[in-house]
Amino acid sequence: MSSSKVIRRLEVRSPVPADIDIANSVEPLHISEIAESLGLKPEHYDLYGKYKAKVLLSVLDELKGSEDGYYVVVGGITPTPLGEGKSTTTVGLCQALGAFLDKKVVTCLRQPSQGPTFGIKGGAAGGGYSQVIPMDEFNLHLTGDIHAITAANNLLAAAIDTRIFHEASQSDKALFNRLCPANKEGKRSFAGAMLRRLKKLGISKTNPDDLTPEEVKRFARLDIDQESITWRRVMDINDRLLRKITIGQGPEEKGMIRETGFDISVASEIMAVLALTTSLADMRERLGRMVIGNSKSGELITADDLGVGGALTVLMKDAIHPTLMQTLEGTPVLVHAGPFANIAHGNSSIVADKIAIKLVGKGGFVITEAGFGADIGTEKFMNIKSRYSGLKPQCAVIVATIRALKMHGGGPEVVAGRPLDHAYIHENVALVEAGCVNLGRHISNTRAYGVNVVVAINKFATDMESEMNAVRNAALSAGAFDAVVCTHHAYGGKGAIELGVAVEKASERHTQPLNFLYPLDITIKEKIEAIAKSYGASGVEYSEQAEKQIELYTKQGFSGLPICMAKTQYSFSHIPAQKGAPEGFVLPIRDVRASIGAGFIYPLVGTMSTMPGLPTRPCFYGIDVDVATGRVLGLS
Repeated sequence: MSSSKVIRRLEVRSPVPADIDIANSVEPLHISEIAESLGLKPEHYDLYGKYKAKVLLSVLDELKGSEDGYYVVVGGITPTPLGEGKSTTTVGLCQALGAFLDKKVVTCLRQPSQGPTFGIKGGAAGGGYSQVIPMDEFNLHLTGDIHAITAANNLLAAAIDTRIFHEASQSDKALFNRLCPANKEGKRSFAGAMLRRLKKLGISKTNPDDLTPEEVKRFARLDIDQESITWRRVMDINDRLLRKITIGQGPEEKGMIRETGFDISVASEIMAVLALTTSLADMRERLGRMVIGNSKSGELITADDLGVGGALTVLMKDAIHPTLMQTLEGTPVLVHAGPFANIAHGNSSIVADKIAIKLVGKGGFVITEAGFGADIGTEKFMNIKSRYSGLKPQCAVIVATIRALKMHGGGPEVVAGRPLDHAYIHENVALVEAGCVNLGRHISNTRAYGVNVVVAINKFATDMESEMNAVRNAALSAGAFDAVVCTHHAYGGKGAIELGVAVEKASERHTQPLNFLYPLDITIKEKIEAIAKSYGASGVEYSEQAEKQIELYTKQGFSGLPICMAKTQYSFSHIPAQKGAPEGFVLPIRDVRASIGAGFIYPLVGTMSTMPGLPTRPCFYGIDVDVATGRVLGLS
C-alpha cells in the first residue's frame, strides 16, 4: 500500500495549558488524510464524521503477505493513585517516532470508560502536548463501541431472567411448543442457535417433532440455578448504589425476586471478548460460549444455550472494527476495546494490533499500551494477549516517575485530590534510590519474557537532575537496555526523541524468542503460583471456595486456559499499602472464576470493585459546553 507523510508541528506554551485547551487549539486533520498516510484506501474504512473512521477487518486479507513492523508494549512501575503517565508517554513516543524520526508508526490504545472521565480520573487521551484528538470525542461516546457492549451485555442479562420466569410457569411441552412454534403451514423448525444447543446435548435430530419427551425436556428446560448466576447488568457510569440490587419486585413478575447488581460496562466479559477476538467468526464463537452460571444439576449454561449468541454478535458487528484517530502531531492512532486491567487483561484489541503491524510494515512501529503496572498489564499482554494473537514484541517500555519511586522508597501516602507532600516536590535522592527496588523487579520480570526493556522517566517540573540520574543508574544496573528522561508532556514528540531512538535501537537489536511465564498444559494452581512467584510471594493460600472452583474448572476441561490474576494495582502483593518490592508474603486466592468466552481463568486476590463510585467532587463539576461554539470545556 502506498502512503503519504502527515506531519504537524506544535507551538508549545509554558506553563503547559489545560489538556482540553491544548486539544481545542489544534485543528485535527480530516481522518481521510490520516488514513492515506497509512496507505488505506476509502474502501478500507467507514467514516464517522470528519475526525474518526472505522478501519474494516477486511484490510487484513489484503495485507496478509506484508511484512510486520516492530511491536512495542508500554507498561509502568507500580503506580500511585495519580497515575504515572503511561498513555501520555505512549502518545509522546509515537509522536517522536512519526513526526521527528521519520518512522511509520501507529499508536494502539484502549477506549476510555466515561465512568472515570466524569468521576475522579478525568480523560485518558494522554496529556499536555502528547494527546489523541479530538479529545472530547475520544473520551465520550467515540464510535459507540462501549454502548454496543452495554446493549449486548444487558440483552443477555434480560434473556437469563426471562428464561427463568417462563420455565417457572410452564410444563416441558408448553415451553417446547413456545420455543419452536409452528408456522402458517403447521411446520416447526429449530433456529440456528437451537441447533448449537442440540449439538451440545448430543442430539442429532433437526426436526422438532422427532424429539422424545426426555429430549424435549433436556433441550427446553435449562433449569438455571439462580445462586450460580455470575452475569450482571452493566452501565458506563460510576454508580456505587447499583453494586447490589434486587430485581423482580413488580407485581407481574410473580415473585421472581433475586439479588444481582451492576458492573461498569468495561468490566463486562463482552469487552474482554472484543479485545481478544481475531475475526467476526471467532467473536461469534466466543460470545456464544460465554458462561452465565450452571443448571441445578451442574451443567454449564452458555449464551448459546439461551439462544442469544447470534443476537449478541449482531449488536457487536460494528464494534469489532478499530477506530482510527490522530495525535496532536498527526500520527495515526487505533482505538479499540477497553477491558478492566484487574478482572480482565487490560489491553487494547488484537485486531487493532494485527492491522497496525501490517500497515506500518518493515521498519515501522506499533506502540501499544498495557494497563496498570507491568506486573498486571504487561504480564497479561505477554501471557494472554500475545498467546492468542501470535504477535511477538521486541521491546517493552516501563514508565517511571520520581514521585512514584519516592513513594516506593517509603514516602508519605499519595492521595488523589490532596496536595503532594513536601517529600515529593523537593530533592531526596535517598528516597528515590530506595524506591528503585520496585523498578528493578519490573525490569527483571519483563526481561524474562525475552524482550529488551527501555525505561521512560516521565519528568515533572519539580524533579531534580540528581534524582533522574539515580533512576537511570538503577535501571541500567537492573538490566534495562536504556533509561531515558522524557519531557513529552511539555514538548510533545520533541520531548520523547531520545526515547524514540532508544526504542528503535532496542527493537532492532532484539534477538530472543518470546518466553511465556508458564506453559498452558500445567495445572491451574501451578500457573497461579508461577505468577505469584513473579510478584515476590513465597506461596499461595486458597480459600475453600477457590479450591472448589479450581476442581470444577479442571473437571469441566478448562485447566488449559491462561490465568488473568485479579489483584490490586498499587502493590506487587495483595496489600495496597505494601510498597517497594515486598517478598515472602503468602498470596491469598479467595475465589476463582472463569471468562470462558474471552478465554481465561481469573483468580480473585482480595476484593475487586467492578463498579467504581463517584467522589464528593467528581470531575463532572468542571465539564461544560461553550454554547456559542459547541466546544467541550473542562475535560482533563
